[in-house]
Amino acid sequence: MNHRSRMEACLGGETLDRPPVALWRHFPVDDQNPGNLAAATVDFQSQYDFDFVKVTPASSFCLKDWGVEDTWEGNNEGTRVYQRRVIHQPDDWLNLKPLDPRQGWLGAQIECLKMIKSSLPDTPIIQTVFSPLAQAKNLAGGNLLLVHMRQHPEAVQQGLKTITETTRRFVEEVMNIGVDGIFYAVQHGSYALLSREEYITFGRATDLEIIEAASGGWLNLLHLHGTDIMFELFLNYPVEILNWHDRETPPSLAEALVQFGGAVCGGLRQWETMVMGDPGRVKTEALAAIKETRGQRFILGTGCVTPIVTPRANILAARQAVEY
Repeated sequence: MNHRSRMEACLGGETLDRPPVALWRHFPVDDQNPGNLAAATVDFQSQYDFDFVKVTPASSFCLKDWGVEDTWEGNNEGTRVYQRRVIHQPDDWLNLKPLDPRQGWLGAQIECLKMIKSSLPDTPIIQTVFSPLAQAKNLAGGNLLLVHMRQHPEAVQQGLKTITETTRRFVEEVMNIGVDGIFYAVQHGSYALLSREEYITFGRATDLEIIEAASGGWLNLLHLHGTDIMFELFLNYPVEILNWHDRETPPSLAEALVQFGGAVCGGLRQWETMVMGDPGRVKTEALAAIKETRGQRFILGTGCVTPIVTPRANILAARQAVEY
């Protein structure tokens, strides 16, 4: 099987030659230029030959044209630190204007995807897309977003409408150039942050609008970030793959396969195993996940990004673990 046929068979619950495997990471500094991010992404794939490529720009790529500023300060996950937000008062949500996805940083990311597709024509590619709530968090700061949601809900809803319109148009452009799907990152689907009712009010409709824009793809993955996730709330989202911190928060991979008709991605802890473990520990955890799922509708991966300090030997161990 090649990468595409293996992923298609996995999603269909068919017999495989081996389980698919995919890891992804940030590329700090490189992620500030489309050509450099494309080259770094292609180089990472050329080293490890994963079954799909998840393109990981900095979270600010979709926000800089609204005026946010961030900087690289050496975080081990590869993320940047926000220095300037653009939402300070409730009325600031009303002042957001839709962005043109063909211009500025959004347009640069489209060019990055074109470069990656040209270099990896036979490998499925998915683009990271942050939920409107996740983008709102970075526009305002996490605490201020929650305050505004609870004290000025109409203003936040208006801001989310603008963010959703911009994101939907960006996803449509992504689909138009033939990318295979999106990695849809949800950061507020956790009882540690919101109630179920709050998420339904502020998150669900915008999520579904963005995912609908990606419906022309065949490899859409939903990532639920954090612990204490509202897993049951997302089971009917029209995506092919679910990914969450399955080794740190319920449900287990086996439990999820009973509830969800698509594929699940995970099995490896990003810090305890991939960073602080050794190749033997990586292999043991990977094989345990394969056994738990019987290798059906399962993609070996981490619950979130692979930290940039992950030893090369551990990444190789994860890649080789599926070749049993």
